Amino acid sequence: MNYLDMMQNSIDYIEKNLKSELSAYELAENAGFSLFHYYRLFQSVVGMPIMQYILKRKLCNAIYEISLGKKIIDVALSYGFETHSGFFKAFKRQFHCSPTYYLKKYKAVKPYKINLKQEACIMITDKKLKEVLTHWELNEPVEIKDLYYKSSGNKSENTWLVNDDFTIKVGTNITGLNHHIILSKSLAKAGLETAIPVPTKDKNDYFIDGDLYFCLTNHIKGECLKSGEMYEGNFQSKARHLGEIIGQLHLILQKQDKEVICNEPNLYETIKDWAIPEVKKYITIPNSFYEDYLENFEKLYVCLPKHIIHRDPNPSNIIMEDGRLAGFIDFELSERNIRIFDPCYAATAILSESFAENDYNKLQKWLAIFKNIIIGYDSVCKIFDEEKQAIPYVIYSIQIMCVAYFSSMDKYVDLSKVNQKMLMWLLDNRDSLMI
Repeated sequence: MNYLDMMQNSIDYIEKNLKSELSAYELAENAGFSLFHYYRLFQSVVGMPIMQYILKRKLCNAIYEISLGKKIIDVALSYGFETHSGFFKAFKRQFHCSPTYYLKKYKAVKPYKINLKQEACIMITDKKLKEVLTHWELNEPVEIKDLYYKSSGNKSENTWLVNDDFTIKVGTNITGLNHHIILSKSLAKAGLETAIPVPTKDKNDYFIDGDLYFCLTNHIKGECLKSGEMYEGNFQSKARHLGEIIGQLHLILQKQDKEVICNEPNLYETIKDWAIPEVKKYITIPNSFYEDYLENFEKLYVCLPKHIIHRDPNPSNIIMEDGRLAGFIDFELSERNIRIFDPCYAATAILSESFAENDYNKLQKWLAIFKNIIIGYDSVCKIFDEEKQAIPYVIYSIQIMCVAYFSSMDKYVDLSKVNQKMLMWLLDNRDSLMI
């Protein structure tokens, strides 16, 4: 058994026994290591000290149970805190606010099972972040806070607020980071707000520590679009405006198309060779659908215009201020792909919220939202006949990829179920997707 398997066994054991008294000595003995070696190995693989990890998992599970209506004191005692005060102090140290305030402002989500083999497990302590931040010129004292997505209330796992004016992001995809930097600077020249790197003391755009990058950027003001608000008021006008916004972004990105080296995936081949075989493992779809998809989309695909796209233009990545477009964030997934991918992706991102909330009353509205996003985009970037014919297949492609990806990851079990339902609903309403 290798070290990764051993640490996964420890993580699984911790998860099963969070409401028991756990000690590093017990875990080290179970793994067959000395206490000293186990401490070093766990922190090296997981990213934080063993006892800090256990405390964080206890607190995350506890706040989720409290959000379900359980009494704070009962939950605190069940996770080994001797008093309400002890739980309160530990929670405030971790989340910088009280449990009650947290639940008023943020969404407590069920902690997912960590699988070291399925994902890059990046866990960074405040101490480590403060050490890294010494590579920038910042006003003291440096204050670090968790970052929450305003659109969903969920906490970011790899980005934090620094002194309320900056954000620091950690990751491993340096190629994606460089794409983000290039495109963000291009959009800034066009007058839009983007997350531009703050130079380090050595005048670099980011700091490298082992396999990780740390990038400090300006914190963009303004509010992100919220998927739920797209259904309110004059939703058709809002949808057209969203399509226009994506069209405006594409006009800027198209000018950068020859200047940026990036991935150029073949969407059709990706679905045919990877996504469809994966989806078949989880849900049953008539073969007639796959036959139609493979035959017709293959013919259309070669005719579709391609250039650099955002690749993840869900409403939460679009920043508005006073009702006007202010900027865009998160260009790490940008690639050279068919341009109609972006407006279709924005539409499916809005649809996913309806399914996540089991709000089926919004579904008919969504069909109008989808078509108006396309109308808005077409008013800025003229859509060709082949693109119009291909739009339903692009919608299917996005949803098939989501099902394939989320279904293969333990942490996304809930999203997997949501996206499976979405795919089946889209297939049932395929006639309504025709433009």
